Amino acid sequence: MTIRRLSALPALVLLGLGLAASVLLALASGATGFGFAPIRASDPQMARMIIMDIRLPRVVLALLVGAGLGAAGAVMQGLFRNPLADPGLIGVSSGAALGATLMIVQGPIWFGAGIIARWGIPAGGMLGACALTLVLQAMSTRQGGISTNRLVLAGVALGALASAATGILLYRANDTALRDLTFWSMGSLSGARWPEIDILAPLILLALLLLMALTRPLNLLLAGEENAMLMGCRVRAVKYLSLFAVTMAVGPAVSFSGVIGFVGVIVPHLVRLVCGPDHRFLIPGSALLGAILLVLSDTLARVIASPAEVPVGIITAGLGAPVFIWLLLRLRDQEIPA
Repeated sequence: MTIRRLSALPALVLLGLGLAASVLLALASGATGFGFAPIRASDPQMARMIIMDIRLPRVVLALLVGAGLGAAGAVMQGLFRNPLADPGLIGVSSGAALGATLMIVQGPIWFGAGIIARWGIPAGGMLGACALTLVLQAMSTRQGGISTNRLVLAGVALGALASAATGILLYRANDTALRDLTFWSMGSLSGARWPEIDILAPLILLALLLLMALTRPLNLLLAGEENAMLMGCRVRAVKYLSLFAVTMAVGPAVSFSGVIGFVGVIVPHLVRLVCGPDHRFLIPGSALLGAILLVLSDTLARVIASPAEVPVGIITAGLGAPVFIWLLLRLRDQEIPA
C-alpha cells in the first residue's frame, strides 16, 4: 500500500489540531464517565479536583513523555540512517530501568520508604541513564570521535548488562518491591502530579530544543558522513550532541513513566512516510505524533477496564507491534541500512 505524502506544513497543522483534540478527549474521559457534565453535576469542587489535579497532570505527563520519545526516535533514525532505529538501541532505557529498579529494591533500605515513594525511582532512573551514557560514550569513542558502529555494539552490550543486573536485583526484592517493579516495567502514568511535572517539563523541553537544533546536520548526514563533512557538517559534534540530547529526553521520560515501547520507533517512521525525510519537519512532527499516541493510549488504558487501569505500556505494545510488523513487511523488498 502506498501512502500519499502531504505537504509538510499542513501535516504539522493537522498534527497540532489532533493533539488538541486528543487532550480534550483525555480530559473528558475517566472512571466517572465521558464528558464534563456528569462531573459538574455531582459536585463543582470535586469536578475541579478531578480535572485539574488528577486528569490534567496525567495528560501533561503523557504529552511530555510522548513528545520526548518521538523526537528522540527521529534523531536516532537520522543519526544511524536506519528507519527502524529507536532510543533503546543505545541502551538508555535499560540504564534508566536499572537505576529505577535499584531504587525500588534497595532505596527504602538506604533512604527510607517515604523519600523513595515520591522521588527515588525517577532520580534513580535518570542517574542510571546518565551513567550508562557516559560509559557508552567512553566505549564508542575512537581516535577522538564516536564510531557509529561501535556506538550500536556498545549500546547493545551495555543494555544486556544492565538487564542482567536488573534481573539479579529481582532476587533481592520483596513482594512489595516486585509488585512496584512489575507495574513500573509495563509503563504507567498513574502517579502523575504537578510537582513531578515541574521537574520533568524543563528537562523534556530543553531536550526538545536540543533535538530541534540537530535538524540541519541530520539533513546533511542523509548524504553520508563523508559528504556531510564536505558540506561543513561537524559530524563528531553532531554525534556527541545527539547522544546527549537523546539521553536527556529518554532518561527522564522513562524514569517518570516506566518502560513504554514502540513510540520511538514507529512514530518517526510514520511521520516520514507522510511528510518526507526533512528533519525540519520530521522532528517536530514526531514530537507531536508521539504526544498524540501516548495521550490516546493512556486514555484507552484508563477507560478500557474502568474502574481498574491497564498499564499504558501494554496499550502502546498492542498498538505498536502490528504497525511495526507492517513496516517490516513494507520494507521487505528494500535494504534496511545496518
